[in-house]
Amino acid sequence: MRVLIITTPVPTHLTALAPLAWALRGAGHDVLVAGQPDVAPAARAAGLSCHVFGEPFAAHELLAVNLPEGARPIEAHGRPDAAALAGAVRPWIMHARYTAAAYAEFARSWRPDLILADRVDYGALITGGLLGVPVVQHRWGIDPIGESAWRIGQRTLGPLCARLGLPAGLPRPSLVLDPCPPGVQSPELTPGEPIRCVPSNGSGVLPAWAAAPPAGRRLLVTLGTISLELNGAPLLRTVLEACAGLPDTEVVAPVQAEHRADLGDIPAGVRVVDPVPLDLVLDHCAAVVHHGGTGTHLTATAFGLPQLVLPGLSDTFTVADRVVASGAGLSLDTADAQNDPAAVGAAVRRVLDDPSFAARAAELAESVRKMPAPAALVPALVDLARSGPRT
Repeated sequence: MRVLIITTPVPTHLTALAPLAWALRGAGHDVLVAGQPDVAPAARAAGLSCHVFGEPFAAHELLAVNLPEGARPIEAHGRPDAAALAGAVRPWIMHARYTAAAYAEFARSWRPDLILADRVDYGALITGGLLGVPVVQHRWGIDPIGESAWRIGQRTLGPLCARLGLPAGLPRPSLVLDPCPPGVQSPELTPGEPIRCVPSNGSGVLPAWAAAPPAGRRLLVTLGTISLELNGAPLLRTVLEACAGLPDTEVVAPVQAEHRADLGDIPAGVRVVDPVPLDLVLDHCAAVVHHGGTGTHLTATAFGLPQLVLPGLSDTFTVADRVVASGAGLSLDTADAQNDPAAVGAAVRRVLDDPSFAARAAELAESVRKMPAPAALVPALVDLARSGPRT
């Protein structure tokens, strides 16, 4: 079977699909990633071959539009409402208008039997419809926009679909895979086919500091790449200062070299390290403070760690809400709370010290382990490819 992976040009949108790609390759199937240069490094890091189209998309630059200098998105815009969340798919509508024809042309020559995609790449659905090939969508994690994304695409991409040869409009996916364990996913979603979250944060070298347990507790603090690029260094500095005085606690913060100067003097008890795949360093951690990225959230969930979420834009607020609703952690979801070292410190202490969060996090990790591994779904995908698209 030949499987073509098409994702929006965001590296983390591809890494969520990597474990299933590994399972398909391990079962002897051909797998190829098709996308813009933005995803090529993530494909290579995952050991996947790729075909590159066009110029870099630089999706993170869209997030900086209308952002005042020095302000974080939460400071400028607050929590997004339902309309703002739905509006997050507009760039991908435009993306499809410029790329769908090229994707379909390449796919005709490569002749896939199955297309694997993320939830907002409309070009994958159009390509599958044109070729008569099933499209399997894989949620990144908590998914507040995936179903509305299809409805918006059906309303707005009709002329494009008709011009390319799909008069009925945007096809639906044949199957939606969901890596969220029970009790975590947004409850209003149509249930997807469960697939175990196998953390995939790229490859790396296990650091010496992470290989052995700390003398006390270890707290990991990560705000991700995009959050730091969107003026997030002051927030990270506040978090590190708030955590520095925690008793018997080592605080570790992976930070890219270009952002370290913005942190100023590093407080005692804080270790700033080079970025490293999270699954290499969480074994001996007691909790994670993060920005609400779905990959970070699911990795921490798979490791059974309580979480403090500091959301800043788009679906990170939904991630924060679901962490709180699941009982596995807390959230500070206003700029005032995030900018208050006392509030941050109090929330961190509560996540570390309240045993109910650790107990619930352990239950969720067990539910992750009970979900079918990616390899277990490969036979069903083979059957789907043989039977053709579902409508």
